Amino acid sequence: MAPFQARLASARAMARHAPIRPTAIEKRMKTRYTADTLTKLPRLYPNHRFIWLMGADNLAQFHRWERWRHIARQVPIAVIARPGYDRGAHASPAMGWLRRAVRPAGQAKHWTRWRLPALVLLRFRPDPTSATRLRAADPAWHRRFLGTSPNMEEEGPAPSPLTSHRQSLD
Repeated sequence: MAPFQARLASARAMARHAPIRPTAIEKRMKTRYTADTLTKLPRLYPNHRFIWLMGADNLAQFHRWERWRHIARQVPIAVIARPGYDRGAHASPAMGWLRRAVRPAGQAKHWTRWRLPALVLLRFRPDPTSATRLRAADPAWHRRFLGTSPNMEEEGPAPSPLTSHRQSLD
């Protein structure tokens, strides 16, 4: 696995024009598992509501994650379609458990208020680029990003796909 600093810098570069901001929150909170991160986040950010973003490839093996049901009871989950993974995701044990919690994508505007567990399947024209193929074609890809974030240590968990929505106090 590439050094944490490079992975975070790469994620930030990819999200440069998107309404998301990759962070090193798990590193700062010293959490190892997503379930632990999601337990601590509301205490640190009481005025935010969170949504977990994952690709269909992760949903296909979500049932292997540490306390995955706890994760689903903590935040709404948005699953992004991935070419070649949808069938496995829909047939997965986690999807069997979450199937009753699927919400229409058209109602996603209100997803931070949904009763949990809640899952929305997002479909849009996917980027056909394979990260695995890109890394294989350029095994030293991470060297381009080293040194761009001087306050980050080199090793640690991958940047979180968690997104935050500030809740109005009005």
